[in-house]
Amino acid sequence: MKLTKLLFILLISFPSISKIETLDRIAVIVDDGVLMESQIDFALSEIIKRYDQQNIPKPSIEVLKEQTIEKLIVDELQLQMAERAGIRISDTELNNTIARIASSNGMTLEQFISYLSTEGESYDVLRENVKKEMTIQRIQRGRVGSMINITDKEFDAFLATDESLKELEPELQVRQILVKSLDKAEEIITSIEDGSDFSELAKEFSISANASKGGIMNWRKISDMPTLYAEALSDLDVGQSSSALESGAGFHILKVEDKRGDFVKYEDQWLVRHILLMPSEIRTLGETKEELIDIRNRLLDGEDFGDLAKEYSEDPGSALKGGELEWMGKGITAAEFEKTFTTLEIGIISEVFETEFGFHFLEVLGKRNKDMTKDAIENRAFNILYSRKYDEELENSLRSMRAEAFVEIKDLD
Repeated sequence: MKLTKLLFILLISFPSISKIETLDRIAVIVDDGVLMESQIDFALSEIIKRYDQQNIPKPSIEVLKEQTIEKLIVDELQLQMAERAGIRISDTELNNTIARIASSNGMTLEQFISYLSTEGESYDVLRENVKKEMTIQRIQRGRVGSMINITDKEFDAFLATDESLKELEPELQVRQILVKSLDKAEEIITSIEDGSDFSELAKEFSISANASKGGIMNWRKISDMPTLYAEALSDLDVGQSSSALESGAGFHILKVEDKRGDFVKYEDQWLVRHILLMPSEIRTLGETKEELIDIRNRLLDGEDFGDLAKEYSEDPGSALKGGELEWMGKGITAAEFEKTFTTLEIGIISEVFETEFGFHFLEVLGKRNKDMTKDAIENRAFNILYSRKYDEELENSLRSMRAEAFVEIKDLD
Protein backbone atom coordinates (compact mmCIF):
# COMPACT_ATOMS: atom_id res chain seq x y z
CA MET A 1 0.00 0.00 0.00
CA LYS A 2 1.33 3.44 -0.91
CA LEU A 3 1.17 6.20 1.67
CA THR A 4 0.42 9.81 0.86
CA LYS A 5 3.13 12.29 -0.06
CA LEU A 6 2.77 13.96 3.35
CA LEU A 7 3.71 10.76 5.14
CA PHE A 8 6.61 10.24 2.75
CA ILE A 9 7.94 13.68 3.66
CA LEU A 10 7.50 13.09 7.38
CA LEU A 11 9.34 9.80 7.31
CA ILE A 12 12.41 11.29 5.66
CA SER A 13 12.46 14.76 7.19
CA PHE A 14 13.46 13.95 10.74
CA PRO A 15 15.58 10.87 11.41
CA SER A 16 14.80 8.72 14.41
CA ILE A 17 16.93 9.45 17.46
CA SER A 18 16.66 5.75 18.30
CA LYS A 19 18.59 5.00 15.12
CA ILE A 20 21.53 7.15 16.21
CA GLU A 21 24.36 5.01 17.48
CA THR A 22 25.99 5.70 20.82
CA LEU A 23 29.29 6.54 19.14
CA ASP A 24 28.56 9.52 16.98
CA ARG A 25 30.14 12.69 15.67
CA ILE A 26 28.95 16.26 15.23
CA ALA A 27 28.61 16.77 11.49
CA VAL A 28 27.20 20.32 11.33
CA ILE A 29 27.00 23.20 13.77
CA VAL A 30 23.81 25.21 13.14
CA ASP A 31 23.62 28.39 15.23
CA ASP A 32 22.76 27.09 18.72
CA GLY A 33 22.31 23.47 17.66
CA VAL A 34 24.06 20.61 15.94
CA LEU A 35 23.38 17.88 13.42
CA MET A 36 24.93 14.51 14.14
CA GLU A 37 26.58 12.37 11.50
CA SER A 38 24.13 9.55 12.12
CA GLN A 39 21.18 11.92 11.60
CA ILE A 40 22.46 12.77 8.15
CA ASP A 41 23.27 9.13 7.32
CA PHE A 42 19.84 7.97 8.43
CA ALA A 43 18.00 10.72 6.53
CA LEU A 44 20.06 9.97 3.43
CA SER A 45 19.35 6.23 3.65
CA GLU A 46 15.62 6.92 4.03
CA ILE A 47 15.58 9.12 0.94
CA ILE A 48 17.45 6.50 -1.09
CA LYS A 49 15.03 3.82 0.14
CA ARG A 50 12.01 5.89 -0.96
CA TYR A 51 13.50 6.49 -4.39
CA ASP A 52 14.11 2.75 -4.78
CA GLN A 53 10.64 1.77 -3.50
CA GLN A 54 8.97 4.05 -6.03
CA ASN A 55 11.41 3.10 -8.80
CA ILE A 56 12.28 6.76 -9.43
CA PRO A 57 15.66 7.67 -10.98
CA LYS A 58 17.74 9.37 -8.29
CA PRO A 59 20.62 11.86 -8.41
CA SER A 60 24.12 10.88 -7.43
CA ILE A 61 24.83 10.09 -3.77
CA GLU A 62 26.91 13.26 -3.50
CA VAL A 63 24.02 15.43 -4.71
CA LEU A 64 21.52 13.62 -2.49
CA LYS A 65 23.75 14.04 0.54
CA GLU A 66 24.19 17.76 -0.12
CA GLN A 67 20.42 18.20 -0.51
CA THR A 68 19.81 16.20 2.68
CA ILE A 69 22.23 18.27 4.73
CA GLU A 70 20.75 21.53 3.46
CA LYS A 71 17.22 20.44 4.32
CA LEU A 72 18.24 19.33 7.81
CA ILE A 73 20.04 22.66 8.34
CA VAL A 74 16.99 24.71 7.33
CA ASP A 75 14.70 22.51 9.44
CA GLU A 76 16.98 22.92 12.46
CA LEU A 77 17.04 26.70 12.05
CA GLN A 78 13.24 26.82 11.94
CA LEU A 79 12.92 24.57 15.00
CA GLN A 80 15.30 26.83 16.90
CA MET A 81 13.22 29.85 15.86
CA ALA A 82 10.06 28.09 17.02
CA GLU A 83 11.68 27.31 20.36
CA ARG A 84 12.57 30.96 20.87
CA ALA A 85 9.03 31.98 19.91
CA GLY A 86 7.55 29.57 22.44
CA ILE A 87 5.60 27.55 19.86
CA ARG A 88 4.12 24.35 21.26
CA ILE A 89 2.02 21.65 19.63
CA SER A 90 -0.54 20.18 22.03
CA ASP A 91 -1.20 16.45 22.26
CA THR A 92 -4.75 17.02 21.03
CA GLU A 93 -3.55 18.81 17.88
CA LEU A 94 -0.97 16.10 17.29
CA ASN A 95 -3.46 13.27 17.76
CA ASN A 96 -5.97 14.87 15.41
CA THR A 97 -3.32 15.37 12.73
CA ILE A 98 -2.13 11.77 12.90
CA ALA A 99 -5.73 10.56 12.76
CA ARG A 100 -6.18 12.61 9.54
CA ILE A 101 -3.01 11.09 8.07
CA ALA A 102 -4.35 7.61 8.82
CA SER A 103 -7.75 8.49 7.34
CA SER A 104 -6.20 9.94 4.17
CA ASN A 105 -4.55 6.55 3.66
CA GLY A 106 -7.86 4.74 4.13
CA MET A 107 -7.02 3.36 7.57
CA THR A 108 -8.12 3.66 11.14
CA LEU A 109 -5.48 4.78 13.63
CA GLU A 110 -5.06 1.20 14.84
CA GLN A 111 -4.61 -0.07 11.27
CA PHE A 112 -2.15 2.73 10.59
CA ILE A 113 -0.01 1.86 13.61
CA SER A 114 -0.07 -1.80 12.58
CA TYR A 115 0.94 -0.88 9.03
CA LEU A 116 3.89 1.16 10.26
CA SER A 117 5.03 -1.80 12.33
CA THR A 118 4.93 -4.16 9.34
CA GLU A 119 6.97 -1.63 7.37
CA GLY A 120 9.59 -1.47 10.10
CA GLU A 121 8.66 2.08 11.08
CA SER A 122 8.18 3.34 14.64
CA TYR A 123 4.89 5.00 15.57
CA ASP A 124 6.63 6.98 18.31
CA VAL A 125 9.18 8.26 15.82
CA LEU A 126 6.39 9.21 13.42
CA ARG A 127 4.63 11.17 16.17
CA GLU A 128 7.82 13.09 16.86
CA ASN A 129 8.35 13.76 13.17
CA VAL A 130 4.78 14.97 12.70
CA LYS A 131 5.13 17.23 15.72
CA LYS A 132 8.30 18.77 14.29
CA GLU A 133 6.68 19.26 10.88
CA MET A 134 3.65 20.96 12.47
CA THR A 135 6.00 23.19 14.46
CA ILE A 136 7.85 24.21 11.30
CA GLN A 137 4.60 24.92 9.45
CA ARG A 138 3.42 27.11 12.30
CA ILE A 139 6.62 29.17 12.41
CA GLN A 140 6.47 29.50 8.62
CA ARG A 141 2.92 30.83 8.69
CA GLY A 142 3.83 33.33 11.38
CA ARG A 143 7.00 34.46 9.65
CA VAL A 144 5.78 34.51 6.07
CA GLY A 145 2.09 35.37 6.45
CA SER A 146 2.83 38.85 7.72
CA MET A 147 4.99 39.55 4.67
CA ILE A 148 2.23 38.93 2.13
CA ASN A 149 0.27 41.94 0.92
CA ILE A 150 -2.27 41.63 -1.87
CA THR A 151 -3.55 44.99 -3.11
CA ASP A 152 -6.97 45.49 -4.68
CA LYS A 153 -5.31 46.44 -7.97
CA GLU A 154 -3.19 43.30 -7.95
CA PHE A 155 -6.18 41.12 -7.09
CA ASP A 156 -8.36 42.63 -9.84
CA ALA A 157 -5.56 42.10 -12.38
CA PHE A 158 -5.23 38.48 -11.27
CA LEU A 159 -8.97 37.92 -11.66
CA ALA A 160 -8.85 39.38 -15.16
CA THR A 161 -5.82 37.48 -16.46
CA ASP A 162 -5.47 34.13 -14.71
CA GLU A 163 -6.71 31.43 -17.10
CA SER A 164 -7.34 28.89 -14.32
CA LEU A 165 -10.07 31.13 -12.91
CA LYS A 166 -12.12 30.85 -16.08
CA GLU A 167 -12.71 27.20 -15.23
CA LEU A 168 -14.41 28.33 -12.03
CA GLU A 169 -16.94 30.55 -13.80
CA PRO A 170 -20.54 29.37 -13.66
CA GLU A 171 -22.59 28.84 -16.79
CA LEU A 172 -25.61 31.10 -17.21
CA GLN A 173 -28.95 30.41 -18.81
CA VAL A 174 -30.13 33.72 -20.21
CA ARG A 175 -33.31 34.97 -21.86
CA GLN A 176 -33.31 37.93 -24.21
CA ILE A 177 -35.75 40.28 -25.85
CA LEU A 178 -34.61 42.14 -28.96
CA VAL A 179 -36.57 45.13 -30.29
CA LYS A 180 -35.85 47.83 -32.82
CA SER A 181 -36.42 51.01 -30.76
CA LEU A 182 -35.34 52.28 -27.35
CA ASP A 183 -38.89 53.45 -26.62
CA LYS A 184 -40.20 49.91 -27.11
CA ALA A 185 -37.40 48.47 -24.96
CA GLU A 186 -38.19 50.87 -22.12
CA GLU A 187 -41.89 50.07 -22.40
CA ILE A 188 -41.09 46.35 -22.03
CA ILE A 189 -38.75 47.02 -19.09
CA THR A 190 -41.58 48.83 -17.33
CA SER A 191 -43.82 45.79 -17.91
CA ILE A 192 -41.14 43.50 -16.45
CA GLU A 193 -40.83 45.74 -13.38
CA ASP A 194 -44.61 45.61 -12.99
CA GLY A 195 -44.47 41.81 -12.84
CA SER A 196 -45.10 40.70 -16.42
CA ASP A 197 -43.60 37.37 -17.45
CA PHE A 198 -40.32 37.86 -19.35
CA SER A 199 -40.75 34.79 -21.57
CA GLU A 200 -44.25 35.82 -22.61
CA LEU A 201 -43.03 39.32 -23.46
CA ALA A 202 -40.26 37.76 -25.53
CA LYS A 203 -42.76 35.67 -27.49
CA GLU A 204 -44.93 38.71 -28.12
CA PHE A 205 -42.41 41.45 -28.90
CA SER A 206 -38.92 40.04 -29.55
CA ILE A 207 -37.55 39.93 -33.08
CA SER A 208 -34.71 37.54 -32.19
CA ALA A 209 -34.56 34.00 -33.61
CA ASN A 210 -35.34 32.46 -30.22
CA ALA A 211 -38.45 34.57 -29.57
CA SER A 212 -40.81 31.60 -29.95
CA LYS A 213 -38.93 29.83 -27.12
CA GLY A 214 -39.41 32.76 -24.78
CA GLY A 215 -35.99 34.22 -25.68
CA ILE A 216 -34.11 31.36 -24.01
CA MET A 217 -30.43 31.04 -24.95
CA ASN A 218 -28.00 28.15 -24.56
CA TRP A 219 -25.99 27.71 -21.37
CA ARG A 220 -22.75 29.74 -21.65
CA LYS A 221 -20.08 31.25 -19.46
CA ILE A 222 -19.84 35.02 -19.33
CA SER A 223 -16.32 34.87 -20.76
CA ASP A 224 -17.75 33.17 -23.88
CA MET A 225 -20.41 35.84 -24.47
CA PRO A 226 -20.17 39.06 -26.48
CA THR A 227 -18.71 41.94 -24.49
CA LEU A 228 -22.04 43.78 -24.54
CA TYR A 229 -23.74 40.83 -22.82
CA ALA A 230 -20.86 40.01 -20.49
CA GLU A 231 -20.66 43.51 -19.02
CA ALA A 232 -24.41 43.64 -18.40
CA LEU A 233 -24.71 40.14 -16.91
CA SER A 234 -21.71 40.27 -14.59
CA ASP A 235 -23.63 42.15 -11.88
CA LEU A 236 -27.00 40.42 -12.26
CA ASP A 237 -28.33 37.74 -9.91
CA VAL A 238 -30.69 34.98 -10.99
CA GLY A 239 -34.09 36.49 -11.78
CA GLN A 240 -32.79 39.97 -12.50
CA SER A 241 -33.02 41.78 -15.85
CA SER A 242 -30.74 44.26 -17.55
CA SER A 243 -31.41 47.74 -18.83
CA ALA A 244 -31.71 48.28 -22.60
CA LEU A 245 -28.45 47.37 -24.38
CA GLU A 246 -27.87 48.85 -27.81
CA SER A 247 -26.17 46.90 -30.60
CA GLY A 248 -26.23 47.04 -34.40
CA ALA A 249 -29.29 44.76 -34.38
CA GLY A 250 -31.36 46.91 -32.04
CA PHE A 251 -31.94 47.01 -28.31
CA HIS A 252 -31.52 43.93 -26.11
CA ILE A 253 -33.00 43.19 -22.69
CA LEU A 254 -31.39 40.25 -20.86
CA LYS A 255 -32.56 38.20 -17.91
CA VAL A 256 -30.51 35.68 -15.91
CA GLU A 257 -32.79 32.66 -15.79
CA ASP A 258 -30.50 30.19 -14.01
CA LYS A 259 -26.91 29.48 -13.05
CA ARG A 260 -24.91 26.27 -12.67
CA GLY A 261 -21.37 25.24 -11.75
CA ASP A 262 -19.20 23.88 -8.92
CA PHE A 263 -18.96 27.28 -7.26
CA VAL A 264 -22.62 28.25 -7.54
CA LYS A 265 -23.70 28.93 -3.98
CA TYR A 266 -26.70 30.56 -2.33
CA GLU A 267 -26.97 31.60 1.31
CA ASP A 268 -29.89 32.63 3.50
CA GLN A 269 -29.09 35.98 5.08
CA TRP A 270 -30.79 38.19 7.64
CA LEU A 271 -30.67 41.94 8.26
CA VAL A 272 -30.83 42.51 12.01
CA ARG A 273 -30.61 45.35 14.48
CA HIS A 274 -30.13 44.90 18.22
CA ILE A 275 -29.37 46.60 21.51
CA LEU A 276 -26.74 45.13 23.82
CA LEU A 277 -26.05 45.80 27.49
CA MET A 278 -23.09 44.20 29.23
CA PRO A 279 -22.74 43.45 32.96
CA SER A 280 -19.93 45.32 34.70
CA GLU A 281 -18.40 45.87 38.13
CA ILE A 282 -21.07 48.43 38.90
CA ARG A 283 -23.99 46.59 37.26
CA THR A 284 -24.83 42.98 38.08
CA LEU A 285 -26.32 40.42 35.70
CA GLY A 286 -29.77 40.94 37.15
CA GLU A 287 -29.54 44.72 37.01
CA THR A 288 -28.31 44.61 33.41
CA LYS A 289 -31.19 42.42 32.32
CA GLU A 290 -33.78 44.58 34.11
CA GLU A 291 -32.37 47.77 32.56
CA LEU A 292 -32.58 46.25 29.07
CA ILE A 293 -36.16 45.09 29.73
CA ASP A 294 -37.02 48.70 30.57
CA ILE A 295 -35.46 49.90 27.32
CA ARG A 296 -37.42 47.27 25.38
CA ASN A 297 -40.64 48.43 27.03
CA ARG A 298 -39.92 52.01 25.97
CA LEU A 299 -39.51 50.74 22.40
CA LEU A 300 -42.84 48.91 22.58
CA ASP A 301 -44.43 52.12 23.91
CA GLY A 302 -43.45 53.91 20.72
CA GLU A 303 -39.87 55.20 21.08
CA ASP A 304 -37.54 54.82 18.10
CA PHE A 305 -35.30 51.73 17.95
CA GLY A 306 -32.41 53.59 16.33
CA ASP A 307 -32.48 56.42 18.88
CA LEU A 308 -32.51 53.97 21.79
CA ALA A 309 -29.64 51.96 20.27
CA LYS A 310 -27.51 55.09 19.80
CA GLU A 311 -28.13 56.14 23.40
CA TYR A 312 -27.88 52.82 25.24
CA SER A 313 -26.38 50.01 23.16
CA GLU A 314 -22.90 48.92 24.24
CA ASP A 315 -22.05 47.23 20.95
CA PRO A 316 -19.43 49.62 19.52
CA GLY A 317 -19.81 48.20 16.00
CA SER A 318 -23.53 48.90 15.62
CA ALA A 319 -24.64 51.47 18.23
CA LEU A 320 -23.92 54.52 16.08
CA LYS A 321 -25.82 52.89 13.20
CA GLY A 322 -28.96 52.55 15.28
CA GLY A 323 -28.08 48.98 16.25
CA GLU A 324 -28.09 47.74 12.66
CA LEU A 325 -25.70 44.94 11.67
CA GLU A 326 -24.60 43.95 8.16
CA TRP A 327 -26.48 41.28 6.23
CA MET A 328 -25.28 37.98 7.66
CA GLY A 329 -25.74 34.23 7.30
CA LYS A 330 -25.52 31.45 9.81
CA GLY A 331 -22.35 30.65 11.72
CA ILE A 332 -21.33 34.27 12.28
CA THR A 333 -22.77 35.19 15.66
CA ALA A 334 -23.18 33.58 19.08
CA ALA A 335 -25.46 30.52 19.04
CA GLU A 336 -28.31 32.11 21.04
CA PHE A 337 -28.18 35.27 18.92
CA GLU A 338 -28.41 33.18 15.73
CA LYS A 339 -31.22 31.03 17.12
CA THR A 340 -33.18 34.19 17.90
CA PHE A 341 -32.88 35.98 14.56
CA THR A 342 -33.37 32.83 12.45
CA THR A 343 -36.64 31.94 14.19
CA LEU A 344 -38.10 35.44 14.56
CA GLU A 345 -40.56 36.90 12.08
CA ILE A 346 -39.65 40.13 10.30
CA GLY A 347 -40.67 43.24 12.25
CA ILE A 348 -41.16 41.48 15.61
CA ILE A 349 -39.13 42.60 18.66
CA SER A 350 -37.57 39.62 20.43
CA GLU A 351 -37.60 39.01 24.15
CA VAL A 352 -34.44 39.88 26.09
CA PHE A 353 -31.95 37.02 25.87
CA GLU A 354 -28.40 36.36 27.05
CA THR A 355 -25.19 35.47 25.19
CA GLU A 356 -21.59 35.42 26.34
CA PHE A 357 -21.41 39.13 25.46
CA GLY A 358 -24.29 40.25 27.65
CA PHE A 359 -28.04 40.78 27.22
CA HIS A 360 -29.71 41.62 23.90
CA PHE A 361 -33.00 42.10 22.20
CA LEU A 362 -33.26 42.32 18.43
CA GLU A 363 -35.48 42.91 15.44
CA VAL A 364 -35.19 41.23 12.03
CA LEU A 365 -35.50 43.88 9.31
CA GLY A 366 -35.27 41.58 6.30
CA LYS A 367 -34.36 38.16 4.94
CA ARG A 368 -32.96 37.17 1.55
CA ASN A 369 -31.39 34.26 -0.31
CA LYS A 370 -28.15 35.76 -1.56
CA ASP A 371 -26.23 34.52 -4.59
CA MET A 372 -22.73 33.95 -3.19
CA THR A 373 -21.20 32.54 -6.38
CA LYS A 374 -19.07 35.59 -7.11
CA ASP A 375 -17.85 35.66 -3.50
CA ALA A 376 -17.00 31.95 -3.62
CA ILE A 377 -14.98 32.40 -6.82
CA GLU A 378 -13.21 35.47 -5.45
CA ASN A 379 -12.36 33.59 -2.25
CA ARG A 380 -10.93 30.77 -4.35
CA ALA A 381 -8.99 33.26 -6.46
CA PHE A 382 -7.62 34.96 -3.35
CA ASN A 383 -6.49 31.61 -1.97
CA ILE A 384 -4.73 30.77 -5.25
CA LEU A 385 -2.96 34.13 -5.36
CA TYR A 386 -2.09 33.99 -1.66
CA SER A 387 -0.69 30.48 -2.04
CA ARG A 388 1.52 31.54 -4.94
CA LYS A 389 2.84 34.55 -3.06
CA TYR A 390 3.24 32.47 0.09
CA ASP A 391 5.44 29.95 -1.73
CA GLU A 392 7.55 32.77 -3.17
CA GLU A 393 7.91 34.55 0.17
CA LEU A 394 8.66 31.28 1.97
CA GLU A 395 11.46 30.46 -0.44
CA ASN A 396 12.92 33.96 -0.03
CA SER A 397 12.56 33.77 3.75
CA LEU A 398 14.29 30.40 3.99
CA ARG A 399 17.12 31.55 1.73
CA SER A 400 17.58 34.67 3.85
CA MET A 401 17.50 32.71 7.11
CA ARG A 402 20.03 30.21 5.78
CA ALA A 403 22.35 32.97 4.53
CA GLU A 404 22.29 34.79 7.89
CA ALA A 405 22.82 31.71 10.04
CA PHE A 406 26.12 30.45 11.43
CA VAL A 407 26.65 27.05 9.82
CA GLU A 408 29.85 25.02 10.04
CA ILE A 409 29.94 21.73 8.12
CA LYS A 410 32.63 19.45 9.53
CA ASP A 411 34.94 17.45 7.31
CA LEU A 412 34.46 13.96 8.69
CA ASP A 413 36.18 11.99 5.93
